[in-house]
Formats: sequence, C-alpha cells, structure tokens
Amino acid sequence: MINFFSETDFEFKNTAVISKWIEDVIAFEGFELGDINYIFCNDDYLHKLNVDFLQHDTLTDIISFDNSLGKEIHGEIYISVERVKENAMLFKTPFSQELDRVIIHGILHYCGYKDKTESEAELMRLKEDEALQIIEGQVNNK
Repeated sequence: MINFFSETDFEFKNTAVISKWIEDVIAFEGFELGDINYIFCNDDYLHKLNVDFLQHDTLTDIISFDNSLGKEIHGEIYISVERVKENAMLFKTPFSQELDRVIIHGILHYCGYKDKTESEAELMRLKEDEALQIIEGQVNNK
C-alpha cells in the first residue's frame, strides 16, 4: 500500500495514477509492493532528519528509509517540496516532472540502485528517465 502525507500545506494530487506508476516500476524491477509512505515536507524538516539520522548537515530533496524485506518493498520517503521547486527552476523542468523524478528516485534506491559514484548516478538517471517515460505515457493516455 502506498500512502501520501504532508507536513506542509502542499497538497499532492493524482495519487491513484502515481500509485499505479510506482507499483508498475516496482514490478518491472522484479520486486513486490509492501508499505510505502511518502511524506512531503519543507527544507527545515528534511534538514533535521538529515542531521539527526544521517549526520549530514546539508539540504537535500529526498531521504528514504528502507525497511524492505527481501523482494518486498517497504519504507518511508521524505521529500522537501521546497527543494524540488528550486531544483525544477535550476534544471528548467516543470515542477511536476521534477517531483515525479524524486518520487521514483526513492523507489529505485529500494530496488538496489545507488548514486554515490559517477557510473552509479548515470545508471540511476537512466532508470529515472525510463520510469518518467512510463508515467508520461499513463498520463497522456488518460
């Protein structure tokens, strides 16, 4: 089950479409859906998590806590809406597309993809792009 929560006034829409997309990506990667909670928050909220749990004193757009059991995906994904908005402007991409990229980024981590090295980050970006093509096809076919 996929749940969406907000610690800000941000209201996430299209939950049914996005949930189906996430499930499709998880299945395509050979995993099963367990329980995933998305929590949308601001920079301060996510920064505190980053310091308290990861000892990183930096801003970030996403932190994911993986509680998966074997091939069954479970976890909590925290997303800073402020950071996603800023990154969308920086990368000259629509906010909705940048948000989708971050949403699926956490899932791809749960599926075993990393992004610490240049080659890992390149593969992660490729997998994100593949997933974005799927959601764009689902949205355009509605």
